[in-house]
Amino acid sequence: MTNFQDKANFIWQVADDILFGPFMHNEFRDVVLPFLVLRRLDCVLENKKDAVIEIHKKFKDKLPDLSQVLLKATGGLNFYNTSIYDLHRLSQDSNNIELNFNNYISGFSPNVREILDNFQIHKVVEKLVKNDLLFQIVDKFTEIDLHPEKVTNHEMGYLYEELLRRFNEFIGETAGHHFTPREIIKLMVNLLFSEHTAELKGKGLVRSVFDPACGTGGMLTIAKEHILEKINPDIEVVMYGQELNEQTYAIAKSDVLIMGEEADNIRQGSSFSEDKFSGNKFNYMLSNPPFGVSWKKEQAFIENEAKNPYGRFHSGLPRVSDGALMFLQHMISKMESPDKNIGSRIAIIFNGSPLFTGDAGSGESDIRKWIIENDWREAIVALPNEMFYNTGIATYVLIVANNKKKSRKGKVQLINAVDFWKQMKKSLGNKRRFIDDEQIKKITATYTAFKEGEFCKIFDNEYFGYTKVTVERPLAENTKRRKGKTHAKAVNSNKSTIEIKNSPKADSSLRDYEKVPLKDDIGLYFKKEVLPHVPGAWMDRSKDKIGYEINFTKYFYKYKPLRPLVEIKKDILALEKETEGLLKEILE
Repeated sequence: MTNFQDKANFIWQVADDILFGPFMHNEFRDVVLPFLVLRRLDCVLENKKDAVIEIHKKFKDKLPDLSQVLLKATGGLNFYNTSIYDLHRLSQDSNNIELNFNNYISGFSPNVREILDNFQIHKVVEKLVKNDLLFQIVDKFTEIDLHPEKVTNHEMGYLYEELLRRFNEFIGETAGHHFTPREIIKLMVNLLFSEHTAELKGKGLVRSVFDPACGTGGMLTIAKEHILEKINPDIEVVMYGQELNEQTYAIAKSDVLIMGEEADNIRQGSSFSEDKFSGNKFNYMLSNPPFGVSWKKEQAFIENEAKNPYGRFHSGLPRVSDGALMFLQHMISKMESPDKNIGSRIAIIFNGSPLFTGDAGSGESDIRKWIIENDWREAIVALPNEMFYNTGIATYVLIVANNKKKSRKGKVQLINAVDFWKQMKKSLGNKRRFIDDEQIKKITATYTAFKEGEFCKIFDNEYFGYTKVTVERPLAENTKRRKGKTHAKAVNSNKSTIEIKNSPKADSSLRDYEKVPLKDDIGLYFKKEVLPHVPGAWMDRSKDKIGYEINFTKYFYKYKPLRPLVEIKKDILALEKETEGLLKEILE
């Protein structure tokens, strides 16, 4: 097995061969994920296993707390196991597998046991024992070498996510669960740091990276590696993440633990109603939050916080069926002040909905208004379709920052990268395309050049805003337009007209609305664009609403002329001829 795909196929086949029957396909991940983590932990501990056992025997009756001496015996790891067993040693004794396995689990340090509790490992083992499958699973997982020297963190991330993708297909979890391809994360990281390397240079610096929907932790680890490998190896980068799903949280925490990081910085719970980092501020934030997922279960809590003018959601609430924009509000609330520090930068993945869904006065529009009028929206990159494992829809990377370069202030950059892709040799679910390193460089160069061109447009902030004006029209049967003034008229019994001085009554069935760009004079717009078509109309300016939307596609629209009729006719005739030939072959 030379790569993550081979390993994923092997593990899936093991699960199918051994588990199917007592476990349905949608239960495979309950077994596979904890055993995958256990095998990874074993491989990391392998060279220090006996040293830890020896230290434990020597000091277990002499010290009240052995944790520090045991951690020292691991040679710098943040976890240990004092049991004489690992998966390989367990596979040598099939007769006592349950007793020995429980001894093995209880030998882990508390931080690992907390991870295993989130996998509900004891419940899983109980069912495996009941069906006489525990030894078989243990034995098969010893065949996979997951030592970090053989399997990098990148490959482990792909392995976890490929297995999760397959599991989710059986569970039916598709909406909102879009694991982020590593090349997309690389692009996001490039956009975050390409113009801001100076603030990462020097010794003794500490910078923080945060993901409020961290999944298996891929964005955090790639961001840290980028800073250390490409910008400054002497800087300290501290990772923080929160994840709702217990299993993916456990995976992320185990990976951070193996890397020697502070595993307690990865926390489980809803970022909306259980903010585990309340009051914290971060320098860099990345996320691919679930979109198209309801927040109805947390509605009461969120609506209550939205009433607080200093709360995270005071700028507006999106529709209950899609909470993606609230992740961005949550992240903005954790931005460092540029006056006191270096400020903060955010890269987040959205589908098109947060860019343009919602009319003026809606929660979505008000959130966009809040972000743009504060001059935080820096750039939007349109990605190719078919880039994600569980969806083929259009997606975008948004860069939001409160430390824009001077040349970017008051402006938003749009980059159209929909054609920057290569075809994959083999699809991974809905992922059929990828962006290679050269394309990442080209997109990044387009961003840093900050010049309009084929793939880049730059607009002032207010370009995306408009005033929604209510246009009224009078009741047709009793009104008449006079020059300079509107008068309603009625007809009396002797056929003469009586002028009624009050204002005309609006016909609600004829009510319409105009979106007038913020840069335009509303009065002049009305005279030019509305009155020539509806002479009796007027504006009710008391109902004006300011809205913002970014309809990305129209800014890069290219007109394609229709094909000449001669060409179309030629193709139809050729098709008819081909069809006649096929029919003749069938009849003969």
